[in-house]
Amino acid sequence: MSIMVTGGAGFIGSNFVIEWLERHNERVINVDKLTYAGNLQNLVTLEGNLNHIFVQEDISNTKVINQLLQDYKPHFIINFAAETHVDRSIHFPEEFVRTNINGTFHLLESIRKYWKDMADKDSLRFLNVSTDEVYGSLDLNEPAFTESHRYNPNSPYAATKAASDHLIRAYNRTYGIPVITTNCSNNYGPFQFPEKLIPLIIHNAIHIKDIPIYGDGQQIRDWLYVGDHCSAIRHVLKEGQVGDIYNVGGYNEKTNLEVANTICEILDELQPRLDGDSYKSLIKFVKDRPGHDRRYAINATKIEKTLNWQPTETFETGIQKTVQWYLNHQDWVANITNRDYRTWISKHYT
Repeated sequence: MSIMVTGGAGFIGSNFVIEWLERHNERVINVDKLTYAGNLQNLVTLEGNLNHIFVQEDISNTKVINQLLQDYKPHFIINFAAETHVDRSIHFPEEFVRTNINGTFHLLESIRKYWKDMADKDSLRFLNVSTDEVYGSLDLNEPAFTESHRYNPNSPYAATKAASDHLIRAYNRTYGIPVITTNCSNNYGPFQFPEKLIPLIIHNAIHIKDIPIYGDGQQIRDWLYVGDHCSAIRHVLKEGQVGDIYNVGGYNEKTNLEVANTICEILDELQPRLDGDSYKSLIKFVKDRPGHDRRYAINATKIEKTLNWQPTETFETGIQKTVQWYLNHQDWVANITNRDYRTWISKHYT
């Protein structure tokens, strides 16, 4: 038995691959283009594992994807491959269209061809990992996003993910391909690339650099520990209904400023500054980004009731684990030598 994971050297994908191989004795065909955010260091614990087959490739290369599908015949295909950083999408929207829309289209075409020739068509599941950002922004008193919430994307990133979600729905309705979509809230945890809020705060703090907070810092996000997200995906693959959408959230709504303060307080305890000052003194408010959504919140009632899934980490337990992981793996960030990353951080965050 085999599964295929696309984007499996990125943040969520690598966590999923590692956890899957800890629980299942089957091959994982891991396809990743290895852009700036894809990192083979994330998968170093799998060296020598014969069940992990890594292929450096773009999901748009249908010739290679077609051959992999024929060679390994996966029964599950999980798509993590995406450009995900909102700031980058504002500056480089074409890259997001290329990967999130065109890449999804080419992957769907490969899967359609593969599924058409399968003897046991009911055995296949294609799960696409999407985001709560496709739903747009909520006011403070509005109820959380449900699966029936209208799509209203406000950034090039969110718009391209919404487009890919619509393509996937269309391929299910038109061709019958057995697809499932998950829309998750903000993930955090080990291996997250340090352009995102939580690893950026940790990285800048331990290097005594300014911690940039957009606008007034009152933007609210629901935070989901990556291990809980991986658990939800496993539940959906096992018992999710074809054609359905499942929202996955952590029930941890926090403002960006709250997140920064919490991380600083943990660092003050775990690794106090030599000058005796609090890391909170590094927090600096910067000009807000264009079209910044004010609030995201996920209602995960559907996946809880139908698939018996719930997050196990509170924000307090998950962020403690995350900060400790980054303190223990400072070499992981130090070894990222990609020029694109260093240029980006230098231009936008320091």
